[in-house]
Amino acid sequence: MERAYIPTPLGITKLEGDENGLRAITVMNTEEEPTEIIPEVLEDGAYQLKEYFHGKRKDFTLDLNPQGTDFQKRVWQALLDIPFGKTTSYLELSKTLGDVKAIRAVAAANGKNPLWIVVPCHRVIGSDGSLTGYAGGLHRKKWLLDHESPVQQQSLF
Repeated sequence: MERAYIPTPLGITKLEGDENGLRAITVMNTEEEPTEIIPEVLEDGAYQLKEYFHGKRKDFTLDLNPQGTDFQKRVWQALLDIPFGKTTSYLELSKTLGDVKAIRAVAAANGKNPLWIVVPCHRVIGSDGSLTGYAGGLHRKKWLLDHESPVQQQSLF
């Protein structure tokens, strides 16, 4: 398993993967030193994340290899269908997966998403529009949703 640490506007991000694909992308809450030489199997992931943060990428084209239960993988796959700049609720996601009663399980699987940003769990909000739970912190969720918003806030000054 290869690892690399890259700087992003939201903190140092750790990429983990091998020839089978990216296994994890995690924003760190500690100050790791950025990796000087990115392992070849992680180069494309680092490059595409850089493009995303510079506003030049809306979709990722990476080989993914997350580890989880079959149910978690179904939820993570459904997250990939949420378009850039859009949001959905945990309830709607549960309906999409065919079981409205599974809302808590869907929320739990969403919270275990190992592929930060690429599998866009930040696009899932409460039914009332509130920013609910986010493993990376609500300030990061807000930043990501603002970054992806088709309507950019204009400054008056």
